[in-house]
Amino acid sequence: METLEMGWPSRLVAVLGQHSPSWAHKKMEVMAEMTKTAGIILYPDFEELDAIGPYEVLGMLGKLDPEWRIVTIADKAGPVRSLSGLNVVADHGFDDAPALDVILVPGGLGSRKAMDDTRLVNYVRQSGQAAAWVTSVCTGAMILHRAGFLAGRPATTHWGAIHELKALGDVDVKEGARWVHDDNLITSAGVSAGIDMALYLVSLLKDERTAASVQKMMEYYPQPPSFENLRTSGAGATT
Repeated sequence: METLEMGWPSRLVAVLGQHSPSWAHKKMEVMAEMTKTAGIILYPDFEELDAIGPYEVLGMLGKLDPEWRIVTIADKAGPVRSLSGLNVVADHGFDDAPALDVILVPGGLGSRKAMDDTRLVNYVRQSGQAAAWVTSVCTGAMILHRAGFLAGRPATTHWGAIHELKALGDVDVKEGARWVHDDNLITSAGVSAGIDMALYLVSLLKDERTAASVQKMMEYYPQPPSFENLRTSGAGATT
């Protein structure tokens, strides 16, 4: 019998072609069960980079390791409009989404309404309870709290929403942290912090070498301009 190896699609196609359709179907089902899935939850007015930053990181992981795949999930499959008007197509609705090994909840102004969306909160609760890792970016932490994951635990969020997280009363808020890791829970600060958190997550899902490879593939070595000495007279870059 042929031995199948994950990560060799051309070899897989050749092997499957040598066997009956029923054998090939069963083998594909087995391989599907071996796939690990990270899911990013979308809802109206989510913050784009909260979702797209980690998507890029985890997508790169999937390119390096075919064992991993990333999907987007919303109330229903189809386009979901972000806070700035970007339409992101959800791969699955809550009713047909695959089981998740990692769930990631982004933030954004829409998170306040999402907290009161019983269907979304129930999905996050049920999927998160079954997942190996529960994560959030920015005010996605508030949705995780509503789903029951933050009570009595350390967490963080966007600097502008720290007061909201503290107001919940039962969260050990880590102000100024880029991300906070507690057991299988990781929350991050706002927007760009989700990229850093996702890279850290990759180091846990695989190892630091893989995370470094993802970082290199993304060419993610931030060197933002410094505004410490900005003058009103017109400091700026020369292009």
